[in-house]
Amino acid sequence: MAEIVLDASALLTLFQLEPGADIVAQRVGNSAVSAVNFSEVVAKLAEKGVPEAAIRSHLTSLKMQTVAFDVELAYSAGLLRPDTRSLGLSLGDRSCLALAQMLGLPVLTGDRRWRELGLEVEVRLIR
Repeated sequence: MAEIVLDASALLTLFQLEPGADIVAQRVGNSAVSAVNFSEVVAKLAEKGVPEAAIRSHLTSLKMQTVAFDVELAYSAGLLRPDTRSLGLSLGDRSCLALAQMLGLPVLTGDRRWRELGLEVEVRLIR
């Protein structure tokens, strides 16, 4: 069962071995990620030239729970737009926050701006 929701920025930190990767590595086995954020990670790795087989292998090895972006999450993410627009949060950002709200879990991210939101989601920073 998931204990935390990961943002795409957290997963990318892990793959790129950036500061904070150790924090993500400790939590990834007990995490959930929105399918939208999962797709963002795949896209970024593909842009960097990582072969599809390697992307699949890396992501599968993490054993995290990937949650489908269904109608309810779509509503939740869409309804976050007014509260997040001032900070320019993307659909991916809002899908992560909506999943955290739905599951009642904290979110792990590299995006410091999320702490300014004032949402009922605990934001934990990786650095």
